[in-house]
Amino acid sequence: MDQIDCVVIGAGVIGLAVARALAQAGREVVVLEREKAIGQGVSSRNSEVIHAGLYYEPGSLKARLCVRGKELLYAFCQSHGVAHLVCGKLLVATAPEQHTALENIQRTAQANDVPVEWLEADAAMALEPALHCTAALHSPTTGIIDTHELMLALQGDLERAGGAIAFGARVTGAKLDPSGQGLHRIALEDGAVLGARWLVNAASLHACALARNFSGLESGYVPQEYFAKGSYFALAGRSPFSRLIYPAPSGAWLGVHLTLDLGGQARFGPDHEWLQETDPDAIRYAVDAQRGEAFYASVRRYWPGLPDHALQPAYSGVRPKIHSPGTPAPDFRIDGPQQHGVPGLVNLFGIESPGLTSSLAIGEQVLAKLVE
Repeated sequence: MDQIDCVVIGAGVIGLAVARALAQAGREVVVLEREKAIGQGVSSRNSEVIHAGLYYEPGSLKARLCVRGKELLYAFCQSHGVAHLVCGKLLVATAPEQHTALENIQRTAQANDVPVEWLEADAAMALEPALHCTAALHSPTTGIIDTHELMLALQGDLERAGGAIAFGARVTGAKLDPSGQGLHRIALEDGAVLGARWLVNAASLHACALARNFSGLESGYVPQEYFAKGSYFALAGRSPFSRLIYPAPSGAWLGVHLTLDLGGQARFGPDHEWLQETDPDAIRYAVDAQRGEAFYASVRRYWPGLPDHALQPAYSGVRPKIHSPGTPAPDFRIDGPQQHGVPGLVNLFGIESPGLTSSLAIGEQVLAKLVE
């Protein structure tokens, strides 16, 4: 049995950020990735937005790690030449009864120490002439990023610090050492076994199912997973907006928002569809063109000029939920020895938005939990 200091399962943006943090702390690290390249799962199917931290409960992991992660991510992009743009965002109300929602978000943002500015309708529409609104919040620190460039840069840092990625390495389970003196034994599909002092489960959609195959971890420490699909539609032609446009949220859903890529192309979404699938490998990512019909009415509330037939199916992504439909969304789960009692083990559960923004801060958090 080969032995190593640390194994990280999953080479998405979270796994790479965690592995980089461990390697830069002087640990010997191998990332085990079932696919043939980095970032082939959730990390390849997101909005590529750097979130400011407007929405999240003050003091929660989502709030703290988003705000810290944003700071780290912008600095990382500058130092590593990762393509990004601090374009800002307008969170808009399209009726007076939505102003209370904006006021609540403004208070949350201020509690999270996130800059935000209230704009009356005229001021908002002066910034974005194609916009219709009755009021807006301007978030100047929201941005967009090239996720693949980010992951390549993380991989580069990991490898320069002596870490490595093993592709085509599908983990089937692990036998955990409860004493903290020995090694966790990680089993691979090809029959190989790898021993590690530290084990980080960053398997995203597969994280819960994988943790159930960790012998020595009590089942009560593994949440039930659920999957929610979001479809995106691209705008034919150039966007009339230079900032991201988000409608005032309704409940837990943030609505059909307009995001931009670094080429200025606009896309709308995601919508929200709870899936019946319980196996991530059974999920179909094709976008149903008919779902786009519901987008037009939603978007025209804030962009009345959206032309007919202007939206084309783009792509979809799936979020790794750890709550069922109709129940409140929980915080990130970064479960270390302090939670489950197994030395040298961290499970990452329910790392959805703002996971990309939080990735470098999550790396810091995981390292801290293992060192403790």
